[in-house]
Amino acid sequence: MRVLHLIAFLAVLVTAVVAWTKEDHEIFDLVSAIEASEGKGTTFYSWLEVSPTASTSEISKAYRRKSLQLHPDKNKGLKNAHERFARLGVVASILRNPEKRERYDFFYKNGVPRWRGTGYYYSRFRPGLGTVVTFLIILTSGLQYLVQKMNYNRDLRRIREIRDKARAAAWGAKMTPLEGQRKVKVNLGGGPRLDEDGNVIGGRMVDMVVEGDNVYILEPDGALLPVDSDTAVAPSIKRTWFLSLVTGLLSEVAKRDGAKIEDASAVPEGAGDDSDDGSGTTSDAPGSGTVTPRDGSTSGGSKNGRAATTMAGGRRRKVVRRK
Repeated sequence: MRVLHLIAFLAVLVTAVVAWTKEDHEIFDLVSAIEASEGKGTTFYSWLEVSPTASTSEISKAYRRKSLQLHPDKNKGLKNAHERFARLGVVASILRNPEKRERYDFFYKNGVPRWRGTGYYYSRFRPGLGTVVTFLIILTSGLQYLVQKMNYNRDLRRIREIRDKARAAAWGAKMTPLEGQRKVKVNLGGGPRLDEDGNVIGGRMVDMVVEGDNVYILEPDGALLPVDSDTAVAPSIKRTWFLSLVTGLLSEVAKRDGAKIEDASAVPEGAGDDSDDGSGTTSDAPGSGTVTPRDGSTSGGSKNGRAATTMAGGRRRKVVRRK
């Protein structure tokens, strides 16, 4: 019965939200603006200083009287004088229109709703693409972290149950600790059940070892796997999808940059062998930029000097003789 009442309430709420029109949204904005500028609780009628049952002619007279008071020419030093005067005209036009006035009277008697629909807030506080993406990232990451937390708590409960079963099998119903290792079989697959042929089969039986407060799972090769809270994966913000994606991309970029640096620092084989058997050998002096000629040729010759300089990869310098 409560479910039906809840469904009916939601249906009425959805109907009311869908029924809000563009004119309703205009009234919502106007009510909020008047309360912000004239004071909380100010209504269309109280601002015009007329009764809620005032006739159209009375409203028109009140509007003319109020417009003279709020005219910008008479309130040059007053802040927001133009906005207040324009707002007064909109209020008067709503109250002088029978349909709009009827709609306003509905909210005047029942109150302006706090939740005005997603369309209302979206049209007035329209977020940008970046804001929407950021909100979705935070929302999905928070939900993923919540799921991690729930799984972690479930694993901790499961670990405690397994440890209690192993200790009960090793120490008995009184749970009196015994010295040394005790090898036991623990049912981890639930109680006995019937298979397809109607035969009774037990749950999944696992070999375990209890030694003091420690409980281990005995592997077929004899290895002991500890069963404690450390085996449960604790929740972490770093393991949410967005941070994991960013961390993975950064590590991939770092690997590529490291590979490029290693390739650039590697020296190819034979790159330092610049000697030419037909022209001569380079001088042992660092940075000399000259070549020691062979076959007794002198370095003072113009042709030989140019050739040697060119082959050494340097530039010819103009010789300035000292006086």
